[in-house]
Amino acid sequence: MLTDPLPVTLDIRKAATRGVTVKGTLKPLELPRLRGLLASDEGEIETVFTLSRDEEGRYVVRVVVDASVTVTCQRCLQPVRTELHTDSTLGVVWTDEQAGNLPSHLEPVIVAGEECELRELVEDELILALPVVNYHEQTDCNKLLVDLAAETAQALPERPNPFDVLAQLKKPGGK
Repeated sequence: MLTDPLPVTLDIRKAATRGVTVKGTLKPLELPRLRGLLASDEGEIETVFTLSRDEEGRYVVRVVVDASVTVTCQRCLQPVRTELHTDSTLGVVWTDEQAGNLPSHLEPVIVAGEECELRELVEDELILALPVVNYHEQTDCNKLLVDLAAETAQALPERPNPFDVLAQLKKPGGK
């Protein structure tokens, strides 16, 4: 069993034949595609890969990912911490034709060559696990919005009424 940090690549065939389990941690900073969807680089990602061969000789990878990341709340546009969890069973293939022949309970992962990019698998799983829309709890958002509105109102200087100019042009006793 391998431990922290998560290896960059792994020979799937050898590891699956031996029934290896690989554990490791990552930071969002190490996953550039995921990083672009987050509000900050803070967070922790824990992964467990369990590699094996099924009864038909296919290479199978079970990927479990638990992550704590910071995204942007769509209501108040402030950072909000979210917990993500994925648990997927992937069938390792080398061609699109092999992917089409996998049973429905296995998601295909096409590996080019002997080495598989583990971080890319984790990144794909997390991108798919991200909620489409992220929110704080309603009460937290309301408090943030009320505080923000109060700060904005205090920060704005009092401006003269633009219609005061018209009042000055109007002659006394006029229409």
